[in-house]
Amino acid sequence: MSFKSKFADWRAAENESAEPLDPAAIDPALQEALADFRLSVHAWSDAAYARPRELNPVAHRRKIWRLTAAWALGLGLMAGGISGGIYEHQHRQELARIAADQAARQKALAEAQAREEEEELLAKVDRDVSREVPSAMEPLTVLMSLDDTQ
Repeated sequence: MSFKSKFADWRAAENESAEPLDPAAIDPALQEALADFRLSVHAWSDAAYARPRELNPVAHRRKIWRLTAAWALGLGLMAGGISGGIYEHQHRQELARIAADQAARQKALAEAQAREEEEELLAKVDRDVSREVPSAMEPLTVLMSLDDTQ
């Protein structure tokens, strides 16, 4: 036999033995006490719902402080983020300026080296091109230098 069937059997047996309550059969003093109790409960609950509610001042102050602290923390975090971004931007600008200075130095050094190489090349060309005597007359210069020695 299952629990449900046992419970159903017990319930059926209880209902058969129980007599329905007749309000007239209850003692009038008990009825009056129950009615008074019912009226007092209703009056109390009406008064409890009708009275103005007051905030707990301590809880309200805590809420205000929490909101204030949350705002202060939020503003602090925002200020930190903004100042970090500004610092990062300035740092990148400084690195770009240093890189530009280094590039300018390297460019000036390369230009100086190119100028030196160009001057050396011009000097070499000048030496090669500028002879005292043209190449066709070189044998005569040898003769002339012999005459001078004699």
